[in-house]
Amino acid sequence: MSDNVFIAFSLTLLAGLSTGVGGLLAFLVKRNNTKLLSIGLGFSAGVMIYVSFVELFRQAEISLVGHMGDPMGKWITIGSFFAGMLVSVLLDKLVPENMSYHEVDVNADQASRQASVEKLNRMGMFTAFAIALHNFPEGLATFVGALENPALGVSLAAAIAIHNIPEGMSVALPIYYATGNTVQAVGYALLSGLAEPIGGIVGYVILKSFLNEMVFGIAFAAVAGIMVYISLDELLPMARESGTGHSEMFGLVVGMLVMAVSLLLF
Repeated sequence: MSDNVFIAFSLTLLAGLSTGVGGLLAFLVKRNNTKLLSIGLGFSAGVMIYVSFVELFRQAEISLVGHMGDPMGKWITIGSFFAGMLVSVLLDKLVPENMSYHEVDVNADQASRQASVEKLNRMGMFTAFAIALHNFPEGLATFVGALENPALGVSLAAAIAIHNIPEGMSVALPIYYATGNTVQAVGYALLSGLAEPIGGIVGYVILKSFLNEMVFGIAFAAVAGIMVYISLDELLPMARESGTGHSEMFGLVVGMLVMAVSLLLF
């Protein structure tokens, strides 16, 4: 178990640090390359949706049915899944709609660059805050997944890291436009991602005395609900807005395919 705790923390930390990578890429990738962003977001959504329904939900049902019997275990699995979605809805409500990170324009034109410095800086700060809120349960998802099954933790960390990159970009760009300070912009992007390992550690400290098949089952189902909600409410809409044609669907299908093959191989 102690080895798995170290692995779980390491994976969660790496997933969180990817927001810093996104902050750096914001200054390297052409902001008008929206097709690449769309494919990347679709890919991340595909990975998260596939692993949620095929792996996490199934594992949750097996654990809960084994611990509580049928049909009670199945009902608790379903309830936990939608409870996870409800958590995501409540987190969304904590962030004013017009300041949610997925509404930040990563393709800001010249007029946007000349907008109020104060407004842009505030947007960047609230974006960082919103991402930190969302990263907290994602960190718990990765940590719990890796604690029970390190291979599953790797898959979750990879999926989360992929979609953390554009999140980091959405934090860094408005702050950079407002301050002209690259270090500050990347720093805030990185800090927003540190909620990931914090979420994992806090969740583990709270749950470690209660970890058993039932707790793992409830956690897996809730995490599946959180990840499906994030994919449907944030990743896919942003992917569609950013792309052309069916670029987001291409990314979605490829993401599912990659996840399916990786689960078979590992």
